[in-house]
Amino acid sequence: MAEKLSLKRHESPAGAAWEFVHPRCARRRRADMEEVEAMVEAGETDIARDELVWLLSECPDFLDAHVHLGLIALEEEDPKLARGHFGRAYELCLRALEAADNPQPLPYALDANKPFYEAAKGLVHCLLDMGRQKVAQDVCRRIAPLDPSDPLAIQRLAEHRA
Repeated sequence: MAEKLSLKRHESPAGAAWEFVHPRCARRRRADMEEVEAMVEAGETDIARDELVWLLSECPDFLDAHVHLGLIALEEEDPKLARGHFGRAYELCLRALEAADNPQPLPYALDANKPFYEAAKGLVHCLLDMGRQKVAQDVCRRIAPLDPSDPLAIQRLAEHRA
């Protein structure tokens, strides 16, 4: 059985927080993601896309791959495809949160949590561009209490477009 995205408690001097534990298959592919990022920077998005799709075929819960495919789709002005990738990563995270009884806080500052917030921001952006303000606001309401500092300004994105 494939390892799924989960959460663990993180202790720090600032207090307890929660962070995602990415599946082993995703953790082992960090070097692949660095290569993908280099491909995108070099303008080789077709090759990067193919690599990301392959990575997802091997590791369907690989959040970073979904987020990067969403970003590529946005660059190529395909908001429906972008919404699909951002939405998949967001949904995977919601399932993990619900399985752990929705613990808080889930700070963006912890590296393992960043793909969740990046996916949520991309999803809100796509939903707003597609005229789906209510759904975008639902996403914002769901994530707001997890990290009230909102370092990616996701809440403001929805407010300015409402």
